[in-house]
Order: sequence, then C-alpha cells, then structure tokens
Amino acid sequence: MIQLDNVTKRFPGGQEALSGLSLSVDKGEMVFVTGHSGAGKSTLLRLIALIERPSSGQVIVDKQNTQRVKRRKIPAYRRQIGMVFQDHKLLYDRPVFDNVALPLFIAGVSHRDAGRRVRAALDQVSLLHKEKQSPQTLSAGEQQRVGIARAIVTRPKVLIADEPTGNLDPDLSLEVMRIFRRFNEVGVTLLIASHDISLIDRLGCRRIALDEGRLQQEADPWQ
Repeated sequence: MIQLDNVTKRFPGGQEALSGLSLSVDKGEMVFVTGHSGAGKSTLLRLIALIERPSSGQVIVDKQNTQRVKRRKIPAYRRQIGMVFQDHKLLYDRPVFDNVALPLFIAGVSHRDAGRRVRAALDQVSLLHKEKQSPQTLSAGEQQRVGIARAIVTRPKVLIADEPTGNLDPDLSLEVMRIFRRFNEVGVTLLIASHDISLIDRLGCRRIALDEGRLQQEADPWQ
C-alpha cells in the first residue's frame, strides 16, 4: 500500500530530513514510526500526504507514484488519505459537525450525504452527542477524537497520524490507539508517528525507527 524507494528529502540550505530511505507498509497493516525529534518522522508523513515531494527517489501510495500526481490532482489524491495531527488543527469558530464535514464539502459531497457520513464518523469516536458544540468546549481527548472523525469521514484507504497522543495522558492515549485499532480491523492501513514506545509495545504492531532521516531498525513487536 505504501512504498518508499531510496527516498531523500533535502530542504533549502542543504538540510536532509530523509536520506536514502526505503521501506514498505502492506495493505491493512498498522505500523508505528519512532525516533527522536528531527529524525524525519513528520517529513515521512508529509511526503505520503503529498504536502511535500521527495528530492529524489519514489513514494508510491496505493500504486500511485506521487511524483506523477499533477498539482491540480493533489486534492483528489488526498481524499484517499486521512490525516491526524497532534495539535488537532480544528476550526474553533465552527461547531464539531462543520469541522468533521469540511473535507466532504470541499469534495463537493451533497449536504444530505455529508450529514449522514459525518454522524457516522462521530459515532465511531463516541462524539455524536456533541456535534453542535464548539471544539473549544471539549477536552483535549475529545478534540483529538474530532480530528480523527474528520480524518476518516472520507473513508480513506490510508490513515496517517503525527504524534496523535503527544498531548494526552496515558489513559486517553490508549483510548485513541484503540480507536485506530478498530479502523485497522476493518482494513484501513495506518502509519503512526509516535514517541510513546511503552504504548506502542502494548499494541504489538510493527515499529520502524528513524535516526537522522535513515532507517535504523524494524522492531519485532514480540521481542
């Protein structure tokens, strides 16, 4: 489902965020990416989401080479990918419902169909009863679940998450990971960047470790 072949990402000034990186994630896998701050985790996710393009090498997602996706086709490409961020990136001047519906409205989905899909997504994260509230009235964990609902409302094949539990306590972190696990169980491919090794080890998933933009190891979850 996701494949990187000898990928390097170099930013202006010569800094290399990724260097000759090759890895693959199979369809239906749930994989964690670990490493210290600046190891290249966020850059890896941004390449998959086509927020950035590689300086060299190939990034292939669901048989699409991102280098061949034209600029005008990027919105359509991103509809297959759900993105969850540590800082939620919610619109505080709009209610929960509108935040989750935003990708559907951008895609031109009818209001009737959008309403049905938004409520289904909110139900998946146990927030259907808060669809009319402002995100500012929600707890940190609830705000993160709104972000997850927005990421999955388009029914993506791939879900990527950048430190989704970084601001949450251990109990809420485990709750969020259990939500991800449920999506994985119905076939969604997940790639999650996280520092929380103890939480990752509890889930028993494959772990990819980066160090200064290079693949350090692929950890066996049962060792």
